[in-house]
Amino acid sequence: MLKKIQKILREFPDIKARSIASKLGVERSKVSSFLHENLDHFQQDQNYCWRLKSTVLQIEFDSDCWIDCKKFEATLASVESPQESQINSVVFIIPKGCNLLLESIARLISLANQLAYKGKNVTIDFSKYRSSFTYVNRIGFFEHLHNKITILPKRPEFSGAETYKSNNDNLVELAPINPENLDKTIPERFKKVFVSHAGAKYEQTAFTVISELYDNVREHSKSPIPGLIGLQLYNNISPRHIQTVISDSGEGIAGTLNQILAKKYPDILEQMKAQDIDPDVFLIKKVFTKGEISRSDDEGKGLGLKSTLNAASKFNATILVRQKTFEVKFYFRNGKLSKTIQQIEMPPILGTHICFDFILD
Repeated sequence: MLKKIQKILREFPDIKARSIASKLGVERSKVSSFLHENLDHFQQDQNYCWRLKSTVLQIEFDSDCWIDCKKFEATLASVESPQESQINSVVFIIPKGCNLLLESIARLISLANQLAYKGKNVTIDFSKYRSSFTYVNRIGFFEHLHNKITILPKRPEFSGAETYKSNNDNLVELAPINPENLDKTIPERFKKVFVSHAGAKYEQTAFTVISELYDNVREHSKSPIPGLIGLQLYNNISPRHIQTVISDSGEGIAGTLNQILAKKYPDILEQMKAQDIDPDVFLIKKVFTKGEISRSDDEGKGLGLKSTLNAASKFNATILVRQKTFEVKFYFRNGKLSKTIQQIEMPPILGTHICFDFILD
């Protein structure tokens, strides 16, 4: 009966059990029982109609536009969560005119790698838009992907990032953040490119922001998937700005701090419970604006993220902090933190993903 019902549903999807029974010439109760006993092959919607269970989860981004984090997350939220889905094959589709901003590229790399490490079959399809393929190759996209991830039309034979590395002052190619093999020159390289566009007066503040965020990922990631860092100047997007991304696939800032609050910071734990906002959102806001929360017992630890925001306040900047299922965005204007915006109940992406946007005059 399995093959007969599969054949019917391929030709007539979204029909009720009685219609299937009619086509088979058997009792409806027999068909209904069989369908419910084989939910690994069939799925029923809220109207009690049946269809073949999907074997591939397709995630297609918008065409003919720039894909920032907002559009990336909206696309992800419009389908079943790839992290939580029982479907074992996930395909990300880059359509014609789909231009991925660096902040979205970092999240795509992290999510794809996390799915691959879970044993899922992951494909990223650039067949419809080779220009996007060429760009992501130039910044080092493919070097940071799990080798079991399928690339369409095919993985490039040569890395554009390696071929043209450091010959463009408008970007710093994606670099790994690996605690086991740390490249201590990375913050200095990023500062140099940043200052070349923003000016020497921002030299120290730029170095503080980048090095503190870099160190945070290095120290707290605890994931077999290396983190990454990259920078891109966007001259042709208003407002003109420099974008720096730092991502990892670990437990996240909130995840690691939640483990020690009850023992080390019971007063903060009580404050979290008393708030009318999501407790983890409160925690991220507090650790970035007040500091003094750390897993380490060393005196002075816990101020790193706060110093990041203090430095960012010296210029018009935005810092977006994405955690497993939520994000907080800090806006700085005229030398102070002007507002924060948070979003909760987002599709899961493990780790911490920080985007630092500096608006150029």
